Amino acid sequence: MTARSPYSCVLWDVDGTLVDASDGILSRLTVTLTHDGLPAPTRADLVHWIGPPLYESFQHHAGMTPEQAAAAVSFYRELGQTDDYATAAKLYPGMAELIADLDAAGIPQGTASSKPEPQVAALMDHFDITPHLTAITGATLDEKTLANKADIVAEALRRMRAGGADTSRPVLVGDRHHDVDGGVANGVPVIFVRWGFSWPHESDGAVAAVEDAAQLRALLLVDDNA
Repeated sequence: MTARSPYSCVLWDVDGTLVDASDGILSRLTVTLTHDGLPAPTRADLVHWIGPPLYESFQHHAGMTPEQAAAAVSFYRELGQTDDYATAAKLYPGMAELIADLDAAGIPQGTASSKPEPQVAALMDHFDITPHLTAITGATLDEKTLANKADIVAEALRRMRAGGADTSRPVLVGDRHHDVDGGVANGVPVIFVRWGFSWPHESDGAVAAVEDAAQLRALLLVDDNA
């Protein structure tokens, strides 16, 4: 069997799409917020935090000023460096195999994540995904210089082209509304995965929504008789 794709390249969101890092995120958020005298988040609260840039989330969901949010992000990052960003993180079922199959089919892949780029790179290395990727793109550490999803997708496409990838028919795979918005802003169709942290309406605007890796594979790869 040989496989082909209707897309010339695939961009991946990371948190909630490829990687479930919720245990570590919840732990670090708890320490950060309680350090600032704020209530600890519950697991149900993670739907508000996982996906968007933390700099924005500390303002929107914790009522911090921009200056307080910047300090909270710095504190949170220090915690992550101490306990290793890959601690307790795991790949969602079937994703490692799908990424390997796409690579075997000659489909260039890269990340387009709102997570700081050094963390994205560390996670891709930890799960041995880096060899399958043409480019790794994430947010800047301050989550301000490069943080907007539309800008991240644009930069990811630029790096993919620089790496020799055909970006004429790209697709972005993500799990939050800002993934959809970032894709639309760049003319990139988005496949929405429902296993991350999202509200039902967040898939609005996506070209498709899937429940598991098998459904996603059916959209990204078509098996042909050799």
